[in-house]
Parts: sequence; structure tokens; C-alpha cells
Amino acid sequence: YPTLMAADILLYQTNLVPVGVDQKQHLELARNIAERFNGLYSPTFTVPKPIIPKHGARIMSLQDPAKKMSKSEDNPKATIDLLDDPAAARKKIMSAVTDSLGTIQYDPENQPGVSNLLMIHSSLSNEPLDALVARFQGKGYGDLKKETGQIVFDFLSDLQSRYREIIASGKIDEILREGNEKASRIAERKLRKVKKKLGFQILK
Repeated sequence: YPTLMAADILLYQTNLVPVGVDQKQHLELARNIAERFNGLYSPTFTVPKPIIPKHGARIMSLQDPAKKMSKSEDNPKATIDLLDDPAAARKKIMSAVTDSLGTIQYDPENQPGVSNLLMIHSSLSNEPLDALVARFQGKGYGDLKKETGQIVFDFLSDLQSRYREIIASGKIDEILREGNEKASRIAERKLRKVKKKLGFQILK
């Protein structure tokens, strides 16, 4: 997977790559390959840089906040998929694991569950974490879950509405076809350049 990811990045001269914290090491492989090839054979590949969001770069499991939220998670209550029923997603937020401390603060080490809910809220509402924590002072976990759940509900409802519009438009196949033609032209030019520098014979 990291090798295929590096190939996709380098083949299309990508300069900025949005990644989560977990994918940063994969991007480092792409950077190393680009720098090594450029050093051996002259500048050929763009050396990509990561774009890591300040908020939401690592969302944790709703049922085990010590590990990240993952599509391979066995417990359906632990994750929220983009095409989840919005009401079901809100219910998952309401059943998210917190703790027994009873205070709302952003402290991933000591309060990972509460911190995860705050991060989800902040990522979708764009309300800064410190402002969010200040606003919830004196309130309970139920208040945080209710508001976060509603924000998730609204976000998914809007996203899925736009998703259905795109599907109904019938434009996807056309966009994929045009994209494939454009990507093929870019890839072919880059591969010919790479093969030439490596000394491979290029057949007409």
C-alpha cells in the first residue's frame, strides 16, 4: 500500500498531499523516493509536502477511544460512516464511551473519550477547542453528546443530500472518462521521462 500510494503521488507531480497523522510515514516514503531519484538521475519528481489539518487529523473509536476510528472496526457502534443514517450516527454519538471524571476538558491522555467528542464537534462546527471547552464548563457529558450528535446529524444530512444529487445527475461516468484520459496523458509523459533516464528502451 505505501508503495502504491507513493507511485500515485509521484506520477502526477503532486506537491501537497492532505493526510492524517497515520499516513505521514507513507508520505515520507514518497519524499525519500523522489529525493533519491532526483539526486541520482537529475530533477524528475516533485517532492511532496504533507497537509495535516489542525483539527480532526486523528479521530478515535467511539467505543474504545484509546485506538483510532477505523473502517476495519468490528463494533458498528465505534465508527461513523459518511453514508450512515444520520439518526443512527447521532445515536452512536450518544452511546460513545466517556469516563467518570465528570468534567469537560480537552485532555486526550486522561480523558480520551471526552476529548474525542470535542474534536469531532470542533472539526465539524469549526468552533475552536478552547472556546468549546469554555462553553461547556459546568455542563454534563449528556449536553456535549447531544450537541455533538446534532452536529454530526446535520453534517451527514447535508453531505448525503449532495451525494444523492451527484448520483442522480448522471455525470459521474463522464467525469471519470475525462479524468481517465487526462490522467493517462500525464502518466504516459512521466513514465517515458523516467524510463529514458533509467536507460530503458522506449518502444514506439
